[in-house]
Amino acid sequence: MSAAPSVSNSITVRLTLPARATAVSELTGVIEKGGGLVTGLDVTASGSDRLRVDVTAAARDTDHADALVEAMRGVHGVEIGKVSDRTFLAHLGGKLKIESKVPIRNRDDLSLIYTPGVARVCLAIAENPADARRLTIKRNTVAVVTDGSAVLGLGNIGPLAALPVMEGTAALFKRFADIDAFPICLDTQDTEEIIRTVKAISPVFAGINLEDISAPRCFEIEARLREELDIPVFHDDQHGTAIVTLAALRNALRVVGKELSECRVVMSGAGAAGTAILKLLLKAGATDVVVADQFGVLHADREDIASGQHPALAWSAANTNHRGVTGSLKDAIAGADVFVGVSAPGILTGDDIATMNDGAIVFAMANPEPEVDPIAAAQHAAVVATGRSDFANQINNVLVFPGVFRGLLDAASKSIDEDVMLAAAKALSEVVHPEELNPAYIIPSVFHPDVSKVVAAAVKAAVLGTTPETVPLRRMAEEPELIG
Repeated sequence: MSAAPSVSNSITVRLTLPARATAVSELTGVIEKGGGLVTGLDVTASGSDRLRVDVTAAARDTDHADALVEAMRGVHGVEIGKVSDRTFLAHLGGKLKIESKVPIRNRDDLSLIYTPGVARVCLAIAENPADARRLTIKRNTVAVVTDGSAVLGLGNIGPLAALPVMEGTAALFKRFADIDAFPICLDTQDTEEIIRTVKAISPVFAGINLEDISAPRCFEIEARLREELDIPVFHDDQHGTAIVTLAALRNALRVVGKELSECRVVMSGAGAAGTAILKLLLKAGATDVVVADQFGVLHADREDIASGQHPALAWSAANTNHRGVTGSLKDAIAGADVFVGVSAPGILTGDDIATMNDGAIVFAMANPEPEVDPIAAAQHAAVVATGRSDFANQINNVLVFPGVFRGLLDAASKSIDEDVMLAAAKALSEVVHPEELNPAYIIPSVFHPDVSKVVAAAVKAAVLGTTPETVPLRRMAEEPELIG
């Protein structure tokens, strides 16, 4: 699947060129001929015989961007100046900052927020630790914790290289749920040391969001922290993915007129995300699920599972595949109603999808290249979703984690369980109005103004055991910025 030009590989080129009538069209022409996409062109200075122009163009990748610059250089009379990578500019100096909420204008202000006044607040918290939520940043602060061992699409790149991703997650927390999140990138991949460190820093935070920690260590880290901390611990790669997948599947099943309990579900991927999706699907009522990994279908008699080497795989095998399916993923997918992939690129073809039942649903979520070409899959499946933003029905965790944590923090929750996750998935699916629902729109846009509020209300109610607050849902057409 050939990649299209993307804003994530966008460049801005400052150049000068002769002030002839055709100069600008020649410039844009070579960019388009080279497969680039011109997204902006500004004349920033003009003289009697030359123009200075800033040209912004989207490319497929870094090499393609370099080729576009060379193509521009080849236009007669063009002189290339500064070339800026817009993605790197967006990250320049980091994406976060800390600001004081109170003014520090004079000695009185200083005495109130620092010594001696702060001592009274410290003593109040020492006497009643619960007051920390009321008198410090704790009640609205989440730690985004990683060891950089499983960064999406990049692998084990370590904590420092993972920092831009964690900064991005923190920025999304703020944008979509007004939560103050802080990136914590740990320079260790030792399970015990990670657990010990997160416990040590936990007093500052009202929640822990684990991210990009490799399996199977992530299972133990999350389980231990949930057991030993009195604040909710959420592994976004597992549970964020599971919630948004179930939400999208609820609506996809409505489109094709099927019930989850009656569907044959085949999953590709038995790691952190796959296991969490499996558990939530079973909780939601799935009864016929077959899971495959790179070694084939999971079943109790498979040598590596029977030997007890992989407890997580053994659990999945014991709770799935009641029909005793063996063989490969391609064998398992024949006759299936639903395919959910969180594994590897290009492992299925359109012909494989053609063997599924009528009204098939395909969620091919490997990133950046899905398990099957979405265009090929759509020739045979009724509904297709991916993790990509350049196809319809993007399964994106940002639909989930801001609202989930907003609800947990508002409820002062000490934990999170599958009932809360089910409530979040149900609420997210219902953001799509029945009259909006169709094969190309089963999940709302990440910029839909109601998503975080609806999910947060459902999560808070699930924690407190109350009825969710009513959030008036706007239709997509009522929000002009969502169209186009």
